[in-house]
This record gives sequence, C-alpha cells and structure tokens, in this order.
Amino acid sequence: MPDRLYFTESDEANALIASDPMALLVGFALDQQVTVQKAFMGPLVIQERLGSLDAATLADADLDAVFRTKPAVHRYPGAMAKRVHDLAAHIRDNYDGDAARVWTDATDGASLRANLEGLPGFGEMKIKSMGSVLFHHYGLEIAHDLVPWHPTLGGVASPEGLADYQAKKKLHKAEWTRPAPTA
Repeated sequence: MPDRLYFTESDEANALIASDPMALLVGFALDQQVTVQKAFMGPLVIQERLGSLDAATLADADLDAVFRTKPAVHRYPGAMAKRVHDLAAHIRDNYDGDAARVWTDATDGASLRANLEGLPGFGEMKIKSMGSVLFHHYGLEIAHDLVPWHPTLGGVASPEGLADYQAKKKLHKAEWTRPAPTA
C-alpha cells in the first residue's frame, strides 16, 4: 500500500486517500465536474466535518448539510452528498462496511470489474481509472485488464505527475471531442 497518493496539494489528504479505502472510493465518487484536487480533498473535508469516513456513519449522516457547509465539498453539493450516501450505504450493505473488500473479495479481473460497476456513480471511466490506481499503486495484479491505454490517475506518482496527467487528460479529451474530418 502506498503511503501517499498525490492527487491533491494536501499531504494529509494524500495520506488519507492512500490509507483509507473508503476515502479513496469517496474521492473517485466526487471526481466529476471539479478538479482532481478538489475531488480527492473531499474525503478529508468530510472526515473533518463529520468525524469519520466509516461507511455506516456516512450512510446514516445528513450529508447534504456536510456538503453545503462553506466552503462546499463539491460544486454540486446536493447531488454529490446523495452519491456519497448511496456509495456508503452500498459498502455498508454489501461489504459489511469494509470498502477494501470491493477489490480484496475479487478473484479475477471480471469480478473486480463487476464489483466496481456495482458502486453507485462508477461508470466506465472511473472503473478504468480505479483499476489503474489499484494495479499501479497497490500492486493488485487482477486489475491489470482494467488499465486503459490513455492517461489515468494510476500513472500519478508525484505532484509533478499530477500536473503532467492533467495536461495529458486535457489533450486526450480534446482529441475525443474533435469533429471528424469531412470529405
């Protein structure tokens, strides 16, 4: 297990998402329509405001109030509070509150993919990025088949690596959205 994932500018947040599987999943859940840094800072802010990132605690809490307290945890506090609540309830109900079981219970790449697909708010891009992080940073060999050809957070191993990833991601998105040439 890494001692840090360099997804934010906060050493404390980077240590939290590396050491707490629920924090890592919450960061991925929040990684939408905000910067990577803002998304992965979210778990630390939630923990500071709520006192815990335990799945049962998150599932039982009024996360809307936690998310809306200024500064807001996310650009869309209501929607993301619900997403984190649903994720926490899923972890509580399907993995006895142990977020790491999402990958430790998986016996092969297909079961890991199925476990990740079952997480509320995890679509194909998040599955690939999470798989890449699990493979590159946690040494989870069964995640290898989930690693895509394009840049993901799995390739980020330093603060400089995050800046490089973000530049490549911007370029990659531009390539995907470029109109097809006309004849």
